[in-house]
Amino acid sequence: MNKIKNIITTVLFAVLIFSVSAVCILKPQGEYSPGERRALAKMPELSAETLLSGEFTDGFESYSTDQFPMREKLRTVKALFATGVLGKLDNNGLFASQGHISKLDEKQNEDMMDYAANKFLEIKNKYLKNDNIYFAIVPDKNFILAPEGGYPGLDYDAFIEGMKSRTQYMKYIDVKSMLSLDDYYKTDSHWKQENITPVIQKLALAMGFEAKPADYYTAEKIADFEGVYAPRLAMKSGFEDEITILNSSATDNATVFNLETGKTTVGVYDKSKLDGNDRYDVYLQGAAALLTVENPLATDKKELVIFRDSFGSSLAPLMLESYSKITIVDLRYVSSAILGQYVDFTDCDVLFIYNTQILNQSSLLK
Repeated sequence: MNKIKNIITTVLFAVLIFSVSAVCILKPQGEYSPGERRALAKMPELSAETLLSGEFTDGFESYSTDQFPMREKLRTVKALFATGVLGKLDNNGLFASQGHISKLDEKQNEDMMDYAANKFLEIKNKYLKNDNIYFAIVPDKNFILAPEGGYPGLDYDAFIEGMKSRTQYMKYIDVKSMLSLDDYYKTDSHWKQENITPVIQKLALAMGFEAKPADYYTAEKIADFEGVYAPRLAMKSGFEDEITILNSSATDNATVFNLETGKTTVGVYDKSKLDGNDRYDVYLQGAAALLTVENPLATDKKELVIFRDSFGSSLAPLMLESYSKITIVDLRYVSSAILGQYVDFTDCDVLFIYNTQILNQSSLLK
């Protein structure tokens, strides 16, 4: 009797494995996982060489995991089980609180803070010969969400003070005091461009340029927006966002040169990015190593260099009214060692503006 049960069990298991494998092979292959922000594995090439080397086996394992039937629905089931049954406060390191989705903070990393400060000092000593050097830190929205929701989080005041003490060669500008939870997207980490004119005014006061008020610009909603946190949470949150851009004659007529592509475009907003995987990339083309933005309408020939992460993409267009040229550097994609080949720092204002997440993982900076 036991022998028959074992045979039946083995046959059923084999049928299940064969059926799942067949469905994986026959169903249309997924291209991209928005929740994980990566391309999904494809069926590996089958040949004697890949079989003998083990390449096919390794590739098929990744392929079968990525192309598993109903994979996204199973991710949702896992998330609901973790939060609803096991009582976890987060899923995939994300949590929902006060109408927002956010990512749990990493622990404060002193080594990474040192690395960032030393990288900035290296740039100052090598390229910057004047005193017009400014530093601003953009806090993650967890500075509000974590303490109010009882989640573990950074001590943001201590983190900021720690970075200030390491960068006394720059003039620090406090923008944290200008931000509230409503200034951030509900489903994403970034701030909303239409809400950050008070940040611009705070920068202007410290740096000596003229800031335009919010009503100077024409606000234009261009798309609904699901930020990167929503699919990663793997549960329907019901939270809704939209992309709004602030238009002016300067933003409309500015020319943007992208060093990597060698292309020059007119206007600081790239609406073709609305068809991509991250609609926030509409601001200054998204991730780019080095951009030069020139305002032909500027009456003052002041120039600015911004060292930034993605928060700077929506910030820089609102500084164009007072600068004829803004050079935007993202050290995640270009080495500081070669900047002198592409950037003229002579008589420029220089602003380092970074989110706390980047400063706490600053090995990303080259």
